[in-house]
Amino acid sequence: MSRPVRNLFRGLCFALRDRHVRALLAFVFTIIGFAALFYAVVEEWSYLDALYFSVMTIATVGYGDLAPVTTIGRLFTIAYVLVGLGIFVAAVSALAAAILSQSDVSSEDRDRQ
Repeated sequence: MSRPVRNLFRGLCFALRDRHVRALLAFVFTIIGFAALFYAVVEEWSYLDALYFSVMTIATVGYGDLAPVTTIGRLFTIAYVLVGLGIFVAAVSALAAAILSQSDVSSEDRDRQ
């Protein structure tokens, strides 16, 4: 395995030991699951389509192949984007910071040798 891949894997393992990172990731997966359930029930989408839409929306990819058609679905999507985007960014930032801090520690260890 190449050094960058090994460092990334080590960084991910280190980050996932951080309670703050795990809590944010759990919250992200929870709101994605809740949103998918909402869309499956309200918009009558398959659970896979609802999950797909929930992930694409919170990650701001938004391919546009699915869109809520009910008023309640559209209102929920507005709230989901506003709340979910902040939580998603916080989780990804915490994960990246933890990975980079582990990378900095590894670099310092190499420099001492």
